[in-house]
Amino acid sequence: MKQSFLIATVILLFFNIIKAQQIKSPNQELQMDFSLQSDGTPIYSLNYKNKVVIKPSKLGLELKNDAKSLLNDFTIIDSKTTTFDEIWKPVWGEVASIRNHYNELEVTLNQKETDRQMIIRFRLFDDGLGFRYEFPQQKNLVYFTIKEERTQFAMAGNHTAYWIPGDYDTQEYNYTTSKLSEIRTSMEKAYTTGNVSQTSFSPTGVQTSLMMKSADGVYINLHEAALINYSCMHLNLDDKNFVFESWLTPDVNGDKGRMQAPCHSPWRTIIVSDDAREILASKLTYNLNEPSKIKETSWIKPTKYVGVWWEMISGKSSWSYTDEFPAVQLGVTDFTKAKPNGRHGATTANVKRYIDFAAKNGFDAVLVEGWNTGWEDWFGNAKDYVFDFVTPYPDFDLKGLNEYAHSKGIKLIMHHETSGSMRNYERHMDEAYKLMKQYGYDAVKSGYVGNILPLGETHYSQWSNNHYQYAIEKAADYQIMVNAHEAVRPTGIARTYPNLIGNEAARGTEYQAFGGERNHPNHVTILPFTRLIGGPMDYTPGIFQMDVTNGSHVNATIANQLALYVTMYSPLQMAADFPENYERFADAFQFIKDVAIDWDDSKYLEAEPGQYITVARKAKGTNNWFLGNVNGETPRTSNIDFGFLEKGKQYEATIYADAKEAHYKTNPQAYNIRKITVSNKSKLSQLSVPGGGYAISIIEIKK
Repeated sequence: MKQSFLIATVILLFFNIIKAQQIKSPNQELQMDFSLQSDGTPIYSLNYKNKVVIKPSKLGLELKNDAKSLLNDFTIIDSKTTTFDEIWKPVWGEVASIRNHYNELEVTLNQKETDRQMIIRFRLFDDGLGFRYEFPQQKNLVYFTIKEERTQFAMAGNHTAYWIPGDYDTQEYNYTTSKLSEIRTSMEKAYTTGNVSQTSFSPTGVQTSLMMKSADGVYINLHEAALINYSCMHLNLDDKNFVFESWLTPDVNGDKGRMQAPCHSPWRTIIVSDDAREILASKLTYNLNEPSKIKETSWIKPTKYVGVWWEMISGKSSWSYTDEFPAVQLGVTDFTKAKPNGRHGATTANVKRYIDFAAKNGFDAVLVEGWNTGWEDWFGNAKDYVFDFVTPYPDFDLKGLNEYAHSKGIKLIMHHETSGSMRNYERHMDEAYKLMKQYGYDAVKSGYVGNILPLGETHYSQWSNNHYQYAIEKAADYQIMVNAHEAVRPTGIARTYPNLIGNEAARGTEYQAFGGERNHPNHVTILPFTRLIGGPMDYTPGIFQMDVTNGSHVNATIANQLALYVTMYSPLQMAADFPENYERFADAFQFIKDVAIDWDDSKYLEAEPGQYITVARKAKGTNNWFLGNVNGETPRTSNIDFGFLEKGKQYEATIYADAKEAHYKTNPQAYNIRKITVSNKSKLSQLSVPGGGYAISIIEIKK
């Protein structure tokens, strides 16, 4: 009997070995293995330079109201390996061209009991792995509801993680740095209250993009790519075994996804390197998205802007026009008979002031918030018909201001706050976009503050994600660029729809003005490793007056704020402070005026998550470079090699640096500016104080 058992075991092991599949990255440094367990459960593992990154981890989906989920009982009926290599050019970006080079394994599985098929497609790049589930057209799997996706990421150790709490409604948290084993005990402190809409789900649930570092120096990033017609993936940790499992965002019924074959999931991504700089430089997320569906893209232009925004955020001005009404009804309330509150920011005179400032200093556009009726009771009332996106307040001359802006070579950026009422926005979207086209607006900042309507939906459910995608595609029909705030975090979709020129989807500068727990000084040294992996962030940097009018304090130095224009990549960059504060520090403001926003090349010179990032970028179509360094809470000295500069050329480097006595808390406005001549043989040692940094413009000297 024992001999029979041993023979059966050997046969079973041999059977599993036969079913094993393996691919390696083009440079041979990454290896992915796929196989089926004895019960037909799909598993995969990932190694990097012979180090385990992902231990054997299960794959599959649990279905709702279905006798058999897509978890086990599979056999491999087909597998194919292919290689792909191309160079593509982004419409805007950190580099002029991107290489998309991977080896692919496509495994077709058949579930014996149900005769259902599922394909798992793996793409292994030099910088990581992407994989997704595909459901071909078939008679036994047509409409199905996902109860939970059961994708696992079994970590090889108790890594250091840089994380924010899992939440169905917001990513606006400071990052916590801890061991995986400490997430549970750190969660209560990490889950700070105060976000106007937040929904946690687990004491060990975290959000992607999740950054980790192993004890032996391997950096690992978990995220997703091409999040379309699916719910946002969180990660729930088994902190006894250090196994993350996917946790999808539910809809109002608690369902994690409603699917109709043929269809597929988003890509699950694992970026890996033993050099932190390579994580920042990775384009894996973009490469897993489809090429641009917008054929003619000349209207999509990187934009540097100012705006009527910080004065409301900081409490100086208001979005609303009047204090007379406890509530308003659009089309019924007569605002022409209301007494102005005297604090309204979006007045014709004030907007002209910003237009004049933008024109004088070489900016492209002015954002105006609070221009349209409805702000008196817009928030917290679950109000469906909250804005119409076309009707201005009496003190905002829509036509006249647009003509004035255009006469100065400035465009206005439209603002569409939805207050979470997505159905209302979709009802008015065509009319709103037509108004924008009528007046020459080519960009919109949309917002989704508060709980989502219909009630019960959240910001990251499949239903909400479909709305965000609809808004991007509808805007493309009108040749309008989109900068979505409070929407789902980006997953590289800007490759397919490059009119998605920016997102918020993280804790931005505004939290520096809210008092309470402001952004930690090292916040901007983590965001490029996490939130920015999926796309650019409208972080709204450039604050020079750190003591805010409402009593809050910005945790940064002026030099740090300048550096953000380089380290926080975005083709949409705001100079967020008041014009008068820039006039007070005109010499420092010069860097914001000079810095480019579209690039031919980027070099990550130094990087360590939570501590420091130093980046040099080459301005599009020029031989000029701009360099930025942001620092965490420990003072340090950078040692920079200018070897990235063109040989035989000389450059004038203007260095905007922290003064020795500067500190983000006590002396944030202390800086110095100096000029030196550099070449590709030059080196530089430069101090960065706590919460500080430095910025350098490097301009070719023409002979």
